[in-house]
Amino acid sequence: LANGINNILLAPLIDGDETIGMLELATSTPGRLNPISAHKVETVLPLFTAAVKRVKEEMASEVRAIIQEECTAIHPSVQWKFFEAGVNLLNKRRTDAKAMMEEIVFKDVYPLYGMADVRNSSLERNLAIQNDLQENLKLAKELLHQIYLDKKFPLVEEVIFKADDQLKKINRGLASGDESNVLEFLKTEINPLIEQFEDEESVRKPIDHYKSHLDPQFGVVYRRRKSFERSLATINQVIALHLDEAEEEAQKMFPHYFEKYKTDGVEFTLYVGSSLVKNQTFDAFYLKNFHLWQLLTMIGVHQKIEMLKPTLENDLDITQLILVHDQPISIRFRADEKQFDVDGAYDIRYEIVKKRIDKAYIKNTGERLTQPGKIAIVYNQSKVEEEYKRYFRYLVGKKLV
Repeated sequence: LANGINNILLAPLIDGDETIGMLELATSTPGRLNPISAHKVETVLPLFTAAVKRVKEEMASEVRAIIQEECTAIHPSVQWKFFEAGVNLLNKRRTDAKAMMEEIVFKDVYPLYGMADVRNSSLERNLAIQNDLQENLKLAKELLHQIYLDKKFPLVEEVIFKADDQLKKINRGLASGDESNVLEFLKTEINPLIEQFEDEESVRKPIDHYKSHLDPQFGVVYRRRKSFERSLATINQVIALHLDEAEEEAQKMFPHYFEKYKTDGVEFTLYVGSSLVKNQTFDAFYLKNFHLWQLLTMIGVHQKIEMLKPTLENDLDITQLILVHDQPISIRFRADEKQFDVDGAYDIRYEIVKKRIDKAYIKNTGERLTQPGKIAIVYNQSKVEEEYKRYFRYLVGKKLV
C-alpha cells in the first residue's frame, strides 16, 4: 500500500512437485486484476515456469563451473584429459549404468619443486604465544590483587595462587598442552571471577584497564600472536602472488600443470611433459628453460620479501629450496583425494625426499641446509651440478646473485 499497490495477483510456478518461483503482477487500480486476469495468467504460466527452470539450470551449471575452477585441483592445462575421460564415461553409461571413470595418468613428466619457507616459524609462533600468555596472567594477577585488597575474599586469593603457578610453568617454556591449559584457566576461572565484580565501583577502573588489553574476539591477550600471524599471512600472500604471475608467463613457454600450498611459507610443484599436452613435444631444451625460470622466480621471491620486510610487524626471514629431479616420473589423479600424486613405488622416493629435505643438516656440521639469503639446490647427478653452475655464472653476471 505504501508503494501505491492496491491490487495484486500471485501465481506459483510449479515444476512437478516443486515450487521454483512466483509470478507477481501488481497495479495501483483496484479491481484491475480479477478472476478473468487470473484465467489469462494461468494459460501462460507454463511459459514462465519453463523460463525460470532454464535460468535455474544455467545458474547451477555456472556455479558448478565456478566450484570446479576454484575448489578442485583440475588445472586448466589438463582439463582436456578430464573432458575426454568424461565423454568416454558418458558413452559407456549408455550401455552400462555402473561404468566407472577411467584413471587419469600422465607418464614421463618432469617435476620441478621449490619452496620459500618462513625461517623458524614454529619457534616464532611459540614465542609469540608464550609472551601473550605471560602478559595475560600478569595482568590478571595484578587485577585480582587489587580486588583482594578491596574485598578480602579467600577464593580470590586461591585463584591468584593458581595464576602464579600457571605463570611459573609458562616462564619455563611452552610445553605441549600448556597453551590450552592456560586458555582454559583464563576463560573458565579468571574471566568469570572478574565478571562477579564488574558492578563494584571501587574496582571498575582496574577491570576496564585489564579488559582493554584483551582481544575482543578471543577474550584473551592476543597481541603478539596476531602480529605474527599478520606478518606470516602478508609474506604468504606476496610469495603466492609472485608465483602466480611468474607461472602465467611460464605457461607461454610450454603448457604445464602447476600447484602450490600455503603453510608457514609457500611450496610449489610443477609437472611438465609431452603427455600433459596435445600435439606438442617436450624436450631437453624446454626442461633447461624451466630450470632457469625456476631460479629466476626464486630470486624474484627473495627480492619481493626484502622490499616487504621493513613494513612487517615481525622481523621474519625466508629460506629457499629447489629440488632438481631430472628423471621423468608418472603422476596419477587420485579421485578420492582430488589431487595428483606420483605413481608407482620407484617414483614415490622422489615424494619422500621432497617432504624431508627442508629439515636436513649439512653433513658434519650443525648448519641447516636452508639458510636466509641463500637458495639451497638439491640434486642427484653431477651433470645437473654442471648445468646449475652455468646458470649461476650467468646470474652473477646479471648481478642477481
